[in-house]
This record gives sequence, structure tokens and C-alpha cells, in this order.
Amino acid sequence: MTLGRIITCDADVAEGAAWLAQTDPRFAAALKATGPLPLRLRADGFDALIGAIISQQVSVASANAMRAKMDAAGLTHEAAIIAAGEEGLRTAGLSRQKIRYALALAGAGIDYAALRVAPDGQVIETLTAVPGVGIWTAQIYAMFSLGRADVFAQGDLALQEAAKILFDLPERPKPKQLAIMAEDWSPWRSVAARALFSYYRVAKQREGIT
Repeated sequence: MTLGRIITCDADVAEGAAWLAQTDPRFAAALKATGPLPLRLRADGFDALIGAIISQQVSVASANAMRAKMDAAGLTHEAAIIAAGEEGLRTAGLSRQKIRYALALAGAGIDYAALRVAPDGQVIETLTAVPGVGIWTAQIYAMFSLGRADVFAQGDLALQEAAKILFDLPERPKPKQLAIMAEDWSPWRSVAARALFSYYRVAKQREGIT
């Protein structure tokens, strides 16, 4: 396995978008509707993943409230999480399941710097070995925290719905079906995801759905 293209700037996204538009006229139409795609890069490391765990299956407001409590208590790195233990994390508002996941991540000993230069498959394998970090979370981390150009989150409902609309499918594609479709978008699958995320918002606005 080798390290593929890394997205670092808007020009990289624009390059991928141009390739997609040239490869498939439906992407050209989508990009005409969306305009320039966002870079969407974010920080990597423990903080990014603990934020993803906190946000699972709760509202944005609830996740923000938990995160504020954790920040106020200094629960922002592995050692602090482990030292706080179950009681400290419960005080910060985490559920029993999120406590288990947070402690598992803190104790996983992940070398985040090494992940920056690890092949995509190794990144996904390393992250999904941690309880609470599923394939979707690992793929989103690879795409937007590590800037991987050729990773795709086929289990994302917004991507599935956008693909259904853009490609005029009779129903929302299942993850396996969407993964097969996305093979045609390599080596710019994460730019295809950006395009579909943006197109989803445009399509739903047209339908009057927010």
C-alpha cells in the first residue's frame, strides 16, 4: 500500500472537481449548481476523534454542551480522560456508552502523526479497531482531517440521497452499491463526496427542505 494524493488547499479540490466534471457530465451539472466546492479540512488527532464520539446519536446542541463541559474540566487529551475515569466523564455529561468509547480511544495509543503518512487502508483499519470508531467516522477522519483525496464514505445517508437524485436512481443506493459507483470517481473520491454533499444541500433547498 502506498500513500495517495493529499488535499491541502482549494486548488487541489478544484483540480479534482475539474476531473470529475470532465469524466461524468452529471458531475459537471452538479458543480454548475453548487459552485466551487469547500475545502472542509479540519484538525486531526485525538481531539477530532473524541469530538466525533461525543457527537454520535445526539443533537448538535447536546454535543456542544458536552464538549463545553469537557473543555472546562480540561478533558481534552488522552491522559486527562484516563485520569478522570468513568466518574469524571459522567460528570461531564457523557453517557455510559460514550464513557466506554472515550476511555477506549484514550487508551488506544494511536500514533496520530504516523497516520498522516499511512496508506488509506491502514488509517481506516487502525481507527476502526477502537470501540466507538466505526467505518463512517474513520472515513470522514481520513477525508477531512487527513486530506485523503481518494476516500469515500459510502454509508453516509446524505451522500446516498444525493447520488440517488443526481444519477436519477429509483431508490437510495445501499452502501455497497454506492461504493461500487464511487470506484469510477477514483482517484478523487473525496472530492466526489464534497460535490455530493454540496449538491444534496442544493437539491433539498429546491425541494423546500432544510
